[in-house]
This record gives sequence, C-alpha cells and structure tokens, in this order.
Amino acid sequence: MELLTDITEDEANDVVGVLVDAGIDARKAPGKEGMVSVNIDQAQISKAISLLHFEGLPRERFAKMGEVFRKEGLISSPLEERARYLWALSQELSSTISQIDGVLKARVHVVLPERSTGSDPAMPSSAAVFIKHRRQLALDEIIPQIKRLVSNSIPGLTAEKVSVVMVPATPIKRNAELGHASGTAATVWGIELSSASAASLRGLLTGMLVLLLSAIGVVGLLAWKLWGSGMKLNWPLLPSRKRRHTSGEG
Repeated sequence: MELLTDITEDEANDVVGVLVDAGIDARKAPGKEGMVSVNIDQAQISKAISLLHFEGLPRERFAKMGEVFRKEGLISSPLEERARYLWALSQELSSTISQIDGVLKARVHVVLPERSTGSDPAMPSSAAVFIKHRRQLALDEIIPQIKRLVSNSIPGLTAEKVSVVMVPATPIKRNAELGHASGTAATVWGIELSSASAASLRGLLTGMLVLLLSAIGVVGLLAWKLWGSGMKLNWPLLPSRKRRHTSGEG
C-alpha cells in the first residue's frame, strides 16, 4: 500500500531508512516525472505514520526566491512585492536552518521597517527563529551561529535583533509505537510492555504458579498420609459431624 507519493529520491531514502530501522518493511517505487513513492504493508500504516510524524518526515518543502519572484504577466503593487520578498526571505532561511542535523522543523519570521517618511525614525529590522529539534541533541551552543546566519542574510539586521527559540520534540508514546512497529512490544494482562519486560513478567508469574501448585501438592500429600495412618484431622474451622449432631441433640 502506498504510504507516500510524489516525493523526491532523497526524501524517499530518508523515509525508508527510518521505517526499516524501526522494523517496518518499506519499499521505494518509481513514480511520475522522476518522483518516487514509498509502499508498506497496510497493517503497518498507522505505526508508520506515527513514526514519520515524530521524525518530521518527509521534510517540508520551502519555496525558493526564484520561484516566488517568477516572471508573470501581471504587474504587482509595491505592497505585494514587499510581502513576496519577506515570504521568500523567510522560506530561504527556514530551508537553510532545516538542514542542520537534529532540526525537525524550522520557521523564520522577518520584520523589515517601512521606509521612513518624515522626522519619525524607522523601526529597526528584526527576526524570530523557531526550531523544533530532537530532544537528545543539545543545539543551544549553535544559537550564536544561527543569529549570525540570519543577520547576515537580511540587510540592516543585527544579531542582537534576532531571537531564537529552541523547542525539543516530545516523543509521546514513541516507545510503544516503535515497539509495535518492530514487533518488540507485547501485552500481558492488558499491560503494554517491551518484549524483555514481558518475558520477565511471564517468567515471574510462571514461577509463582509453580510454587503455588507445589505447595498445594505438599499439603494434599500430607493430608493423604495422615488420613491413611488413621489419624483424625480436626480442623478448627470445620467442625466434625459428630459435634454438630451432639449439639443438635442437646
């Protein structure tokens, strides 16, 4: 079953690599106009989607400056040109930052001042960068480099006017999802565990059951021997018939 269609070869390689590492049988298939699709078994669709969502795959496609300012027949107004320029600038920077190892998603919001008309000074340029990254990777140390990258890409912008927000990805139920995908999860009495934990729990329960059965067997054997030897068993909680009969006569 097709999981993804019309993606590039590089995108397909990233997707297949992640799925195969998680134990999901993923295969590439050629598509139209040089694009590629990824196929997997239908039973693994939900697991694969959850895994790719966590990994941020396939990567978002960003518009390039040339695509935004493609020549068209209509003449754009200055306001439209400005909006397109800011959009293209944000897309280019977001695409560049997304190439950093460990970055799952990136957004760059650029604010450029309007041209000053009169005595009022123009507002300085500024930019805000949002980065969602893998939790196990510490990217705080590269914040100065990110600020320098953004400030050097926008005229009139200084590094002090660039804010960077780093947010680690939260792997919600990721272990369970990966366990289901790779066949390494099991359920014992409605409790979802890894295979190793499930095996340990089953072993513990089996051992306890064997001990319980052994104890019952020992008690039964002892009772049988006592009964065979002619000894009377007087259980405190179970009075004999004779006692009940005597009490009834009285």
